[in-house]
Amino acid sequence: MTERVRVAVLAGGPSAEHEVSLRSAQAVLDELPRELYEPVAVIIDRQGRWPVELRRDLADVVFPVLHGPFGEDGVVQGHLETLGIPYVGCGVMASAVAMNKVAMRRTFLAEDIPVTPHVWFTEHEWRTTTDSWGLVKSLDWPMYVKPANMGSSIGISRVTSMEELRAGVDLALAYDRMVIVEQEVTAREVICGVLGGYDTPDASVPGELIVPGDWLDYEAKYLSQAEIAGIPAVLPERVAEDVRELALRAFRAIGGYGLSRVDFLYEEDTGRLYVLEINTMPGFTSRSVYARAWAASGVPYPDLPRRLIDLAFARSGS
Repeated sequence: MTERVRVAVLAGGPSAEHEVSLRSAQAVLDELPRELYEPVAVIIDRQGRWPVELRRDLADVVFPVLHGPFGEDGVVQGHLETLGIPYVGCGVMASAVAMNKVAMRRTFLAEDIPVTPHVWFTEHEWRTTTDSWGLVKSLDWPMYVKPANMGSSIGISRVTSMEELRAGVDLALAYDRMVIVEQEVTAREVICGVLGGYDTPDASVPGELIVPGDWLDYEAKYLSQAEIAGIPAVLPERVAEDVRELALRAFRAIGGYGLSRVDFLYEEDTGRLYVLEINTMPGFTSRSVYARAWAASGVPYPDLPRRLIDLAFARSGS
């Protein structure tokens, strides 16, 4: 019998997305076939403490199912690089660029990838300015205020006045020292999954998020039992192909590897597509839109972890 591969599944962590990470990790643990893998759950607590010190003799490969700062921003990836342990997903640079909404948009603009009108500023600039309106005056109401480094719709506000803007910025600054403000675009929210290595990644069929209100907040994503996506999305064939092409361009722009989910806004009246963001470790339960998009593309959920582990070994040359 072939010796099983030891897979350390990292979960939890000190970010605000701790609980989301635990759910994703449990799904991975449940689906890894025991005849091939020996999975070990490594739950990092909310203070960032590890229950065990990872070493190559304890794990053949690491599956970091961590969301948000600390786990999705290149920090853990850099640690694993120093340990010389193969790991699933994007590397240090791609993770850091994708996690920071400002750096991500700079990268997209440099590659001529369309993004929505936006501005950004630091906490110091916000606290010391005598003209708050001046920081956002290039945009129109409504706007979305977001911390630069956070996911799962945490710390985000939709604002329609200066009073709401100030409250939204204060909320965002509770999570990060840099804030991005985006102009609202009346559009459908579309997603596309990317899977593969540096040179020949594949894009899934697009899906469409079902937004119950003005936007899809944390409660709608993770606490509600309501349907959150239609997969595949009902789109003109040309638009669906443009979504897939832009998803691959965004993935390559950040130097992506393994997996990512690319989120879009599709403006039906004009036919415009905007890349909203790229997530290097999207929610990974079987209910998550990433997994469902790939299931609709012919890759069922149980195959996803296996393919990602194979990609981790391929990158490391193991």
